[in-house]
Amino acid sequence: MQYSQKSEAIVGSVTLAIDAKAKKMKAEGKDVIGFGAGEPDFGTPAYIVEAGITALRNGQTRYTPASGTLELRQAVCDKLLRDNGLSYEPGQIVISNGAKHALFNALQAICNPGDEVILPAPYWVTYPELIKMADAVPVILETKEEDSFAVHMDALRAAVTQKTKAIILNSPSNPTGCVYSREMLEEVAKLAVEKDLIVISDEIYEALVYDGVEHISIASLGEAIKDRTILVNGLSKAYAMTGWRIGYTASNKKLAGIMGNFQSHATSNPNTMAQAASVVAMTRPNEDLPLMVAEFAKRREYMVHTVNAIDGLHTVMPKGAFYVFVNIAGVFGKSAQGKQINSAFSFAEELLEQQMTAVVPGEAFGAPEYIRLSYATSLQNIERGLTRIKAFVAGLK
Repeated sequence: MQYSQKSEAIVGSVTLAIDAKAKKMKAEGKDVIGFGAGEPDFGTPAYIVEAGITALRNGQTRYTPASGTLELRQAVCDKLLRDNGLSYEPGQIVISNGAKHALFNALQAICNPGDEVILPAPYWVTYPELIKMADAVPVILETKEEDSFAVHMDALRAAVTQKTKAIILNSPSNPTGCVYSREMLEEVAKLAVEKDLIVISDEIYEALVYDGVEHISIASLGEAIKDRTILVNGLSKAYAMTGWRIGYTASNKKLAGIMGNFQSHATSNPNTMAQAASVVAMTRPNEDLPLMVAEFAKRREYMVHTVNAIDGLHTVMPKGAFYVFVNIAGVFGKSAQGKQINSAFSFAEELLEQQMTAVVPGEAFGAPEYIRLSYATSLQNIERGLTRIKAFVAGLK
């Protein structure tokens, strides 16, 4: 019996593997500190929770249109106009089961076998697998730490071939925290229009930016690039609603129709009660957001300064999201209790075993000399965890 070769080639998430091991150790009563979280450690605002409960009590437990309720699609349109200066109609919006599902729909809608999708590295672990699931080929575009991991236009232009279908942009970025400037996005937009490429713009961390940095949606830079952009966003990060699973795309009408039809057969509609709660979330001021951003900013600064004080480790100050991407190449070749550290994965394994501290190895992001630390955890946990990392590094021989 032979199973699907394409599906067998899909690689499991390293982020989930480390997290699973850390949770197992916690269940055994061990004092594990985890830096792997990809979700805010804040609760969903009470008014959104109440809206979900009210929806249940009012009997909103049945199917909705496959692409989402008209009310929620209109709320997304209102949000995009208010926050991003973008004008869309509800027919251009597809509500999905989280932003990951929206990305899956987008790639399924545009890719044919053999198409190439340019993917800047470091990248979120799921991007290359989603590209392969769409029978396309990920073309990895390396970026540099000294450029804050932003794409260099000469390299991007050189990566474009006759087979290139799309470019994936993630700003603010997971895992690096890179936020693209208006000038950089204008250059990318110009190239996309010139070469007739699609831009998949993942903006899920849009609300989490620091130091006065402004988030710019590439779709806002003109009608030509807007028509070629599939904007992906959701409520997971800005509203601390990861488990509610509501994401969305905004695109031209033809692409929205393709994605809507695809979703109608693959999953049907997203969770009905979560859609109702999301309407309330998006039509009221998010008063919890400034407090969350301020707390993240404080943790970010502490983490960056502390990491940079550890011999052999260094990082740049991220401008968005809630991750610090740490270069650990300075400790490669050293040993921890006789076990050599020659990769980010071996560093993460030994750190978890010896100091009960979980980090995400950079192999998951196409960056084997790095580890990702999330500051979506309490400052107390950050302080304790970084103390353990410092002790681990100091003990390397």
